[in-house]
Order: sequence, then structure tokens, then C-alpha cells
Amino acid sequence: MAKKKAGKRVTKSDFLRTALGKNPNLDLHQINRRWAKAGHPGEISGPLYYLIRRELGIRSEWGWFPKDTEPLALRFAHPGATGEVDQFRITLLDAPRPIWRRIRVRDGTLDNLHEHIQTAMGWTNSHLHHFRVGGMLYGDPLLMAENFGEMGYRDSTTTLLSDILPRDGTPLLFEYEYDFGDGWQHEVAFEGRPPAESKGRYPICLEGEGACPPEDVGGVFGYADFLEAIADPDHEEHDELLHWAGGKFDPEAFSPAAATRRMRQGLPDWRSMR
Repeated sequence: MAKKKAGKRVTKSDFLRTALGKNPNLDLHQINRRWAKAGHPGEISGPLYYLIRRELGIRSEWGWFPKDTEPLALRFAHPGATGEVDQFRITLLDAPRPIWRRIRVRDGTLDNLHEHIQTAMGWTNSHLHHFRVGGMLYGDPLLMAENFGEMGYRDSTTTLLSDILPRDGTPLLFEYEYDFGDGWQHEVAFEGRPPAESKGRYPICLEGEGACPPEDVGGVFGYADFLEAIADPDHEEHDELLHWAGGKFDPEAFSPAAATRRMRQGLPDWRSMR
């Protein structure tokens, strides 16, 4: 009797494409349960899961928006803004390696601070976010939708930094979370109000450390898996994840000058496109 030919090996990528193609709502835990039940060894990593989701066009977050044509100076202007310079250190918590930025900005809304954090860190504003200050949540009522009232949010688009920061410059810690799926938690440390330079331009990124993780990499644990894979040429997901990251990724890469340019350019204004 002729020997039966072995079936074609199913790759993790193909398995994901098939499973998510049938049910895009499957989370990573459910995917790995199906992977194990099918008799395959090992586990499917978070980065690969999010890579294939993106490849298939599966998105459950707020999207990237077209470029805004309103001058940046007008978008950052706010009635009642004091013009003071506030200094913050933003730290990405629980990251596998240090990632932080120190910035100085003029008084504005918490929504303005969201833009400064996004651009200084290197995020792309592709997901939802909120602040937690003293146990109180602050968010954009348009983005939070029905959750705005249900969860007792205050409006981050009208709350000034000068409304919540100590007038005497006493240090204050609060939280900023970006992407409720990946759960990027940031500690925002208000470090006081140093004198503004007479010819200084703001916002500015003074210093920092570490590259911003790729969007949709799966949070801090997925980022750790991603770094492990791209550092090892023999890793089964090395080529695919490196290609997903644009062909190269240096986790140590950071430039205060580049961060400052992004901060001054700002983010596209999605409200003008509604």
C-alpha cells in the first residue's frame, strides 16, 4: 500500500488569516485555544496576531485622519490660557526597556496635552485615549460617545492645564492611557514651571529615551515578544514582523529634535473632517 503523503504544514499566519477571516472578533486567547485544539505546537504571539488583523483590515479603534489645514497656532489657542510654560515627564509604564520624554508646553487644554504626548512619544493617534487625574477621568465627549456620561468623564477639550495643575508648581502625577485594547499606560509627571526663555519656542521636547513601540503590537507584552523576534534571525516570526515594522526597527532610536518637529507640526484635526 502506498504511503499516505503528509499534509501541508499550516503556518501561524495562514491559520490566523483563516480564523480571523471567518470571525474577526476572535481575541488572541480564543485564537490560541483553537490553535492548540488543532494539534499545533507552541502559541501564536501578540505581534503576529495584530499584524494579520491589520493585513485583513480588521480595526476596532478610532482611525487615522486626513491632514488638517487649520494653522497650528490657532488650534492650540484657547480662551483663558495663561501662556505659562509647564514641564512634564511622560513615561511609558512596564515597557521592556525605558521609554520616556521630557517636554515643555504652554498652557492649553488636556486635549492639547494629548497631542503633545502623541507627537513627542511617536504614536499616531489611531486609538482612543483618556486621562485620569486625582481619580477623575477626562476624555473627548465625541470620542467617548455614550461612555462619556456613563463613566462620569469630564471634558478634556475644555479643561485647561492651569485648571488642574498646582498653582505653586508643586509636582503632580497623573495617568494617560492610549489604545484601550493594547493598554499603553503612561505616567505623566508635572515637574513645575521653569521660566520661559524670551526667544524660546514651544512646545519643545528636551530629552528622552527609547523608540516608540509600533502601533497594534499587542501592548507591553506584545512589544517584548516583537523585540525578541526581530532580534533573532532564526525566530519563526522574524522576517514577517520585521517586514511589518518597515524593514528595520531600532528600539533605542530617539531624537529630541525630531520629537520637537512632530510636536510643532501637531496632529491632523479630525473634527474639521466630520
